[in-house]
Amino acid sequence: MKPVTRALAAVVLAAVVVAFASDQVPSVDWNTVARIREEGLQRSQVMDIAGYIVDVLGARLTNSEDMKRAQAWVKGKMEQLGLENVAVEPFMDYGVTWDNEYFSLHMLEPDYQPMTGFPLSHTPGTPGKVACPVVAAEIRTKADLAKFKGKLKGTAVLASPVLAISQASLAQGVARMTDEDLEKLQENVAPPAPRPTPPPTNPDLLKPEEKIAFYKAEGAVAVLQCEGGRPGVVIGFARPGTKDDKWSREASLGSLPIISVTPEHYNRMVRIVNRKIPVKVEIEVRNRIGDKVEKAANVLGEIPGTDLADEVVMLGAHFDSWHASPNASDDAAGCAVALEAVRILKAIGAKPRRTIRVALWGGEEQGIFGSQEYVRAHFGIPGDPKNPPTPAYEKFCAYFNQDYGAGQFRGVYLQGNEHVRRTFAAWMEPFKDFGMTALSIQSVGSTDHVPFNAAGLPAFQFIQDRIAGTAGHTNLDFLDTLSAEDLMKNAVVEAAFAYHAAMADQRIPRKLLK
Repeated sequence: MKPVTRALAAVVLAAVVVAFASDQVPSVDWNTVARIREEGLQRSQVMDIAGYIVDVLGARLTNSEDMKRAQAWVKGKMEQLGLENVAVEPFMDYGVTWDNEYFSLHMLEPDYQPMTGFPLSHTPGTPGKVACPVVAAEIRTKADLAKFKGKLKGTAVLASPVLAISQASLAQGVARMTDEDLEKLQENVAPPAPRPTPPPTNPDLLKPEEKIAFYKAEGAVAVLQCEGGRPGVVIGFARPGTKDDKWSREASLGSLPIISVTPEHYNRMVRIVNRKIPVKVEIEVRNRIGDKVEKAANVLGEIPGTDLADEVVMLGAHFDSWHASPNASDDAAGCAVALEAVRILKAIGAKPRRTIRVALWGGEEQGIFGSQEYVRAHFGIPGDPKNPPTPAYEKFCAYFNQDYGAGQFRGVYLQGNEHVRRTFAAWMEPFKDFGMTALSIQSVGSTDHVPFNAAGLPAFQFIQDRIAGTAGHTNLDFLDTLSAEDLMKNAVVEAAFAYHAAMADQRIPRKLLK
């Protein structure tokens, strides 16, 4: 046989071997799965981990002193679990620190009532206790400003309309996903239609930060608002404009105290004012604002690999939260599951071929910043000449994420990657008794797998059950609403997925990058 013919035959033979190998049913290490299940279900520590994060550490606003304290604890926890290369890794300038130290709101007249609410982040406090009248002054357009000129000095402004509460919404419960729900997810195979181009912005509409600036210029002492929720539930985030001014000290101090109030308390004040009856409130807010720009950070740790140690499997969740509660479901639960997953693997003495790296992200709530900057720094972005792919890009295997509440895993969103369907179906086989059966080709967003996926790296969010009681982004997201059984199952599944990805002969296949 001629050399050229021999070479061609070798190429064809190699292609056949690869094709044959890729057509095999992916293997499952049932013995290791049994050990993972035994450790994770019979000796679980997931609720102990979640309980410490939620009860002891509390809220974890990115770049707050509370977050720094929490990250120091989780670094120590990773080291205690036996992880290596543990680090608190800064990723970007994130303005000055902000922490709420005290808050109280009371209606004094025409009736006394303690009121439920909390200040938005990156706002100033009040000069001690302030008792003042309340004025309803909702403004939307520039034409509205004239109505309130000279009428707001020394007042607390009710800045939003009444939030409607219907009997239908009160009666609506939360049901777990049914078999029919999962079937619909799997049958929805068409890609979503492109989003329509938004209409031009009305130039007469005021931006939220413009409204606050007007209230301040008119001499108001505080802004009260209600922009969502249900009875007992308060929703509120950050001072308008924080991303644009990079969480600056000057902008925070130059704002007004902005307080979100629970709907039933807020609506009561609006209704009384609309009767032309004076309302008087007492407000006290104490916020601690840092004096220098600091960097936000992620926390990472590893189980080192063996013969493929330079290749990486990642699992994680965002460690940051909003500040109104400890945010048990969003996402202390996901962090506890990730830590428990690596604890399980260490406990059974797993020796993965690839390195398994756990990441607890910062900055997710403000814009997925922690994972986004991590991908840029460690892996690079194809097609970006200023941030080209690094050598680690080709060595990356997969990232697995939990952040859609605290419900148990029911399957995986494939993010449009058909090449992983058979592999994930095989890895889910040992967990059919958990109800983990669904594979959806759909892509989902709004959490930390997105930057990996956008860079062409395999990254996946689990399909999760809806469970009652959890209230992410609110004042009511506490440990009591978590299901221990759900989180135990999730940690077992996550450990098994990470282990199989780390042990497979081939890395997780990638979809074509658009």
